[in-house]
Amino acid sequence: MPTLKINKKLEPFLTKPKQLKIAIGGRGSGKSIGIGDALTFKMSTEKADVYCLREFQDSIADSVHRVFVGSIEDRLMLDGWTIQEKKILSPEGAQTAYKGASRNPNSIQSAQGYKYSWFEEAQTMSQASIDKLLPTILRNPGAECWFSANPQSSADPFSQRFIVPYLKELEKHGYYEDELHLIVVVNWRDNPWWNNEQETLRDWDYKNLSRAKYDWIWEGKFNDEVEDSIIKAEWFDACVDAHKIDKLKEVFKPLGARIAAHDPSDTGKDNKGYAMRHGSVFQRICEKNTGEIDTGCDWATNLAKDDNADWFIWDGDGMGAGLKRQVSTNLDGTRTKYQMFKGSLSGKGQDNAEATYQKGYGGKTIDLTNAEVFKNNRAQYYIALADRCYNTYRCVVKGEYVDPVEMISFDSDGIESIPALRSELCRIPRKNNSNGLQQIMNKQEMKSQGIDSPGMADSIMMAMFTPPTKKPRKALNYGKSRVV
Repeated sequence: MPTLKINKKLEPFLTKPKQLKIAIGGRGSGKSIGIGDALTFKMSTEKADVYCLREFQDSIADSVHRVFVGSIEDRLMLDGWTIQEKKILSPEGAQTAYKGASRNPNSIQSAQGYKYSWFEEAQTMSQASIDKLLPTILRNPGAECWFSANPQSSADPFSQRFIVPYLKELEKHGYYEDELHLIVVVNWRDNPWWNNEQETLRDWDYKNLSRAKYDWIWEGKFNDEVEDSIIKAEWFDACVDAHKIDKLKEVFKPLGARIAAHDPSDTGKDNKGYAMRHGSVFQRICEKNTGEIDTGCDWATNLAKDDNADWFIWDGDGMGAGLKRQVSTNLDGTRTKYQMFKGSLSGKGQDNAEATYQKGYGGKTIDLTNAEVFKNNRAQYYIALADRCYNTYRCVVKGEYVDPVEMISFDSDGIESIPALRSELCRIPRKNNSNGLQQIMNKQEMKSQGIDSPGMADSIMMAMFTPPTKKPRKALNYGKSRVV
């Protein structure tokens, strides 16, 4: 019997019968090597065939064939195995097979005849592959499908199915188990084959990459940022429950107007969003993925009434332009005022066009107005949100003094899904503008790049509208204390 050295985090894969076994983590974790060795061990001791899948596989070179070769020749040092170009056979007659799911969707159904299947680089799985694979595996008594993945966005199909529902347990324990699933988080610290060369690379990345990118590459965290994202993932993380931090909670409180906002979506497939902030604290953020635009409007205005909102804002650039009568009827007899948001308003037509945004721009004494900085309302309010998120990061993470009035906090008690919200807010990219104005990609442009419609994010952005008040609220001063 071969001697197996395996990452301790992966030992339950050998000892616990589960139909779905998932190993997630970052670079250098040894997931692939560990699973390859474990399945080679299974082939040797159980005479079990192994069906190896990837979403994209143009040739055998793209498969885990080389991992099995390393298991046989280098780590387990097995004799009598036959290594062919497209398959491997054990002396007992067990064999491997390799298929790509995207090119041949029906290949997934071939897994039905195998006791063990392995879907490598599972973070790339399409929803169609998940929908086909799970019924195939689950109908086979005793069959198991093993997954290895470096998570990408929390909005991806794999993350939504195998990580997000169990995220709290995984973050707390690094492990989740029920009658169907066995999920483990395994990273570079757990790798029994870790070496100095890998450590040198990891240390360089730690010192030179952004924290969000480092955490994605090495710690297996979600990669929810896109290139030129206006809100960095580490800024968002700092904003979650910022008002509950011990050194801030006495001065960072919900004060001022309650502003509710609604993104009605332009198509039935797009999620509808709702957000309500009380001063600098967002107390409710949620989405609705069913119903037409009119039922979405009813849903949002009812939430605004429940939240006792002072203002209700909705997107009027698309199909929402026809909602004014419905909003008026729904809010009749309440204290809630309402206003249609026009993100496309540009130049001197945008909100607060002549208000100063930048003072002494570029070392000069010339002040720049909102109209001179932003392409339109959408850009103005998104950058206002990004500025607040960055201010919160400066205070919470770097310990700098920032007036809570200039910060933002997302109350986790009122957020349906923090991972989904993180994915939306951190995937809003800037757009190059030939006139030098700051601009944000619109929904159509984002969809063309594979970014889902940001219903919750747009609702938050619109909620940055500040209604006029008779007297400006005094800034809160907490003694310029440093948060450490």
